[in-house]
Amino acid sequence: MYGRQKILAGALALLGASTLGAAANEKVTFGTNWLAEPEHGGYYQAVADGTYAACGLDVTISQGGPQVSGRPLLLAGKLDFYMGGNLLSAFDAVQQGIPMRVVAADFQKDPQVIMSQPGQGLDKWEDLKNADQYILGDEGAQTFFQWMVTELGFDAAKRVPYTFNPAPFIANKKSIQQGYVTSEPFAVQKAGGFLPNQFLLADYGWETYATTVEVMQDTIDKRPEVVQCFVDGSAKGWYNYLYGDNKAANDMIKKDNPDMTDEQIAFSIEQLKKFGVVDSGDSEKLGIGAMTDARIQSFYDKMVKAKVAQPGIDIKKAYTLAFINKGVGLELKK
Repeated sequence: MYGRQKILAGALALLGASTLGAAANEKVTFGTNWLAEPEHGGYYQAVADGTYAACGLDVTISQGGPQVSGRPLLLAGKLDFYMGGNLLSAFDAVQQGIPMRVVAADFQKDPQVIMSQPGQGLDKWEDLKNADQYILGDEGAQTFFQWMVTELGFDAAKRVPYTFNPAPFIANKKSIQQGYVTSEPFAVQKAGGFLPNQFLLADYGWETYATTVEVMQDTIDKRPEVVQCFVDGSAKGWYNYLYGDNKAANDMIKKDNPDMTDEQIAFSIEQLKKFGVVDSGDSEKLGIGAMTDARIQSFYDKMVKAKVAQPGIDIKKAYTLAFINKGVGLELKK
């Protein structure tokens, strides 16, 4: 009888441990800044393959879109983590006294690209300023274009609005147009029948990090283990998405965003790899998500010079390196 009681007690202990383990998976929500797409693939991968769950998180991805303002939801506590675009929003948060920090940068390069048509005298980066027309959106005109004007000599008078339609660019062979390297070149190829020249701004001095993970300081202070789990899980998710079996993640992306096609997904992933958007430079030694003080300072100085960012901001309040640069996930690269 004693032996049976001992076995029963052991079984109950195991059951209790299992129940506690399941309960320990803390529910958190990550808000993306656009509709589900391969540019979010690492996060979907980490959900799909259980990477977040393995370190104790039950992650829900709340997709953004044209009608969703994600950052206010982070500030209001409705999101635990938010996908930032680049570092400018983090600098702005410091200036406004908002206690928000970037804890990882899952894109080493901003995917922002300038496109031109081949064989029109606009085949080199230094030729682009000679285009008849610069087709740029309002946000781009207020940020990276100011840097292009100040540092590279582009003519501000040549800018015309980008309406997220490739037709004006296709029609005007002497124009250039902004876009994301993962999407607009694909749209031009489909609509215009040619693959445009692509100049990734990151390769010409636009050195912001992108697809940042933004967190409120209160979360860092009270739940540092949750932040570490999310940062590590995301890094591993990106390695597995880029270099492993990403079918389950892509199925989740298509479920959230039914307009996403297999052809677009394949193009985007290939572009992410080809241009080293996620994994290049510092991430090759420090792991995906890497950031350095020197690079952030350099970008800030350029933005001050271009009058995009205000001088005198204590940019050390915009980010922390405490959760990154540890080589997490490097062994998953194939």
